[in-house]
Amino acid sequence: MDIKNLQATIEHIEQALSQGKTEVLKDEAESIHSLLKHLDEGTLRVCTREGDNWLTHAWIKQGILQYFRMMEMKAFEVGPFHYYDKIPLKTNYERLKVRVVPPATARYGSFMEPGVVLMPSYVNIGAFVGKNTMVDTWATVGSCAQIGANVHLSGGVGIGGVLEPAHAKPVIVGDGAFIGSRAIVVEGVQIGSEAVLAANVTLTASTPIIDIRDGKFVETRGFIPDRAVVLPGTKEKQVPGGVIHTACAYIIGNRKASTDLKTSLNDTLREFAISV
Repeated sequence: MDIKNLQATIEHIEQALSQGKTEVLKDEAESIHSLLKHLDEGTLRVCTREGDNWLTHAWIKQGILQYFRMMEMKAFEVGPFHYYDKIPLKTNYERLKVRVVPPATARYGSFMEPGVVLMPSYVNIGAFVGKNTMVDTWATVGSCAQIGANVHLSGGVGIGGVLEPAHAKPVIVGDGAFIGSRAIVVEGVQIGSEAVLAANVTLTASTPIIDIRDGKFVETRGFIPDRAVVLPGTKEKQVPGGVIHTACAYIIGNRKASTDLKTSLNDTLREFAISV
């Protein structure tokens, strides 16, 4: 089935389900399985770049949700590990030339390009991880997240999943970005190419991002520019009875051209007194 027909079938199933249908027919199930196979092999992805913008394909996310609805719980074992779930684990690492260090786990329907390294970590369904990216120990790549090439997700990084609503943009991390230890990026926040996030930066859709690079405090939300260097911080907020300090992120500088390689990122971090 070609992609246009596959999309039409998934959208037809979604419309029927919204009108109270409870069962998926055999030919419909085959279409849903076909979609997941495309995702697992990287021939389709949830979100694609269109010029300077990213386009979320809601029908693909609908198909993933249909897959969850259709699949039944079952027990399965991987070596000494025992699982009970609806979604099988990914298995095509050798063909994809992806290194997987036990007990790293990725769900079927996620995709990694050649050169990706998964330390003991977790990658959820619908996620895309670009070539030569490091997913370090206990990092999590949530459902449908789009991670670029040559990215470093440091230990304990939490990249959030955005599966519902279907039209919502997932978390996007641009090529060459460095995400410091225990940083959290969720709710469709976009990280620009080659940006550097220090340890413990937390970015949600509502987190104030304050750019102080030009000596002015310019506040935005949801987007970190290319090559920006970002620190965690707080800002004052007036409340009845006094002042509290709420979380924010500060853009304090730009990554220099001389720090393009991951191995020289420490120079950038030292320059801005950033911990990782």
